[in-house]
Order: sequence, then C-alpha cells, then structure tokens
Amino acid sequence: MSKRRRYHSAEKTLGTSPGTLTYIGEDIDHATKIRRIDYNAAEYHFDDSNRLSHCHPPASSSPFVNWVDVDGIHEPKVVATLGQQYHLHPLLLEDVMNTDQKPKIDLYDVNPVVNNALPGTALPDNALPGQIVYVTLKMLHHSRTKQEIESEHLSLVLGKNFLISFQEERTKDTFEPVIERIKASAGKTRHNGADYLLYSLMDLVVDHYFVIAERIGDKMDELEDHIVRQRANQQTLNTLYTLKRELVNIRRAVYPLRDVIGLLLRGDSDLIQPGTMPFLRDLSDHVNQITDVLDSYRDQINGLMDVYYSIVNNRMNSVMKTLTVFSAIFMPLTFIVGVYGMNFDNMPELHTRDGYFWVMGIMFTTAFAMLFYFHRRGWM
Repeated sequence: MSKRRRYHSAEKTLGTSPGTLTYIGEDIDHATKIRRIDYNAAEYHFDDSNRLSHCHPPASSSPFVNWVDVDGIHEPKVVATLGQQYHLHPLLLEDVMNTDQKPKIDLYDVNPVVNNALPGTALPDNALPGQIVYVTLKMLHHSRTKQEIESEHLSLVLGKNFLISFQEERTKDTFEPVIERIKASAGKTRHNGADYLLYSLMDLVVDHYFVIAERIGDKMDELEDHIVRQRANQQTLNTLYTLKRELVNIRRAVYPLRDVIGLLLRGDSDLIQPGTMPFLRDLSDHVNQITDVLDSYRDQINGLMDVYYSIVNNRMNSVMKTLTVFSAIFMPLTFIVGVYGMNFDNMPELHTRDGYFWVMGIMFTTAFAMLFYFHRRGWM
C-alpha cells in the first residue's frame, strides 16, 4: 500500500490525558460534511444540511433507523459535539480521530457523566448499559492516478436504532452504494434495523477487499509470465517488493476483521438481532475467503521471488561459465607466449625461419581443441 502512514501519534498525544481529541492523520483542507438519513420500510428522509443540531439519537419508540454519515474526522469540535449529543465515550471518540488505529471492535456503556453529555441534556431512553458497539475498519481504494492502493480510516458506531459512520476523506464517498439502495428501497436495508445497516457497511468494505485482491492477482499473473519468459530485470524485482509490501498492509486491514465479526457473532451485544446473524456468518465466510486468498498470494510472491533469484543466479552462472571457459583456453596460450617471451640468448626456436607460424599454429590448434572438448562436455 503506497499510502504509507507515519506513526506520529506518540508526538501529538504526548502528555495528553486519555480521551483527548487529537486528529492523527493526513492533512485535510476541506470542511466536514454531515448527512442524516432516517428510514424504515415505508419511507426515508434525507438531510444534507450539514447541521450538527439536526443530529441526535432517536427516541426508543421511533419507527425510523437514524443514520448519521460524517465525511471528515479532522475537526475535533465536530466529533466532540456528536459524541456529546449521542453520549459516546471519550476513548471511542479518540479512536475515531486516530487514523493509525488498527481494525477492532469495542463495546461501551452509555453514561452521561463519563461520556461528556451536554449540560442540561437527559440520557435518551435507548441509552442503556452495553448499548454502544464501536467498529474500526480500513477501506482500501485503488488509485488510478497513482497506480497504488490507498487506505481510508472508517469508524462505525452502533446504538439502538441509530448508526454513526465516520469517513476519513470526502474525495470519495465510500458508502454511496448503500445510500442509493436506501433511497431506491432496494435490498433488505430498509426492512431491517441499524444492526443490518452495520452489516451492510462492513460488507461493502469487504467487497472492496476482493476488488483489490483481484487487481493484485492480475499483477502477479503478469509478473509470473514476465519472469517465466526470462524477461525479468531489476524493475521486476522492485514490482515484487511493492506487491509484497502492499500485501502486508492489506493483511493488516483484513485479518483483524475475523475477531471483529467473531465478537459480533458471539452475541455479546443485544443490539445485534438474531435475523442479522446469518448475514454476519456469511460475511465471516467472505473474510475467511479473502484471508485464504491473501495467504496464497503471499506464498506465490515468495515463490516468484525465489524463481527470480534463481533466474538471476543462472544468468550469473552462465556468464561465469563463459568467462571460465575463455580463461581456461587462454591459460595454455599465455604459457606459450610467456615461454617465448623470456630474454634468453640461446633459444633455438627463436632463430627458426618458420618458428612464428609454428607457434601461432600450435596456439590456434590448442584453442580450437579446447573449444571442441568443452562443447562435447556441454560446458558451453
């Protein structure tokens, strides 16, 4: 993954108390965008006025599912206000703003004192202990301009009849397909609760993993064909190392999802309804499938690197063998030249009329004889 993050959270949070809201991530120069969608099987209401005052937990008797989608996590004031209005734990909000946070799941109790409720606000009816599920994910995108894989930090907060999603960037609307399904009343989202919406968003993220894995598989097939055809060069090795690094980062995004979904399937939270469990099990199968694919890609890359180094070694051995053959041929020739290059006065052959031609003939005969012998032995 070419978008490699520098882990500088230790510098920004040094000396701060736990729960202090500090944005950790890439610099972003746009304002946060907030959308609220209330829906049920019969109707939906879409509010993109970008007003925090319109975002509040639904009453326990509300027939609607309340979804608040936040594009941009770089403004602590916005995140803090949402946290106060929904009575979210400060540690949860801290993780929302930390893009270095790995994928995980946490369960929180709703408490208006611990969770920094706004003065004068009452605890909503649905705010019972253990009624907040927090999930951190990494959305992977393939950048067509940079030809690399980029990671986006996502946070999902599930409560009774509501879900808050935090997206790191506004440049690409990650959850737009789910929003379109809600508007068109397509699929099962409108006919289920907030827990199914949580599943739908997680499923969308996992679907992107398959797209990324397919692209990597295509690259590896091209590299394999390139290497097998003996066309490998230094650029091939650089591409292999790039793919290997991307695979490592993808595995960091995918592998923790097994624990995340596993905890949801354990039923530790009453927010997950029995009707959603089969979909979560199917999602778990997809995650296991993608992890198996990534494992096979890792082995394939290691195998391709071994093949590449074998080809390079064979080329080097071929060059060394050629040099050795020529060195062996010139050894007797050098000996002959060295003998007749000695400065002795009494060397009968030096005064022979045809001595030069005899010596040259012997040298050429020796060289051709050795070439013939090496060829017969398969050494060249």
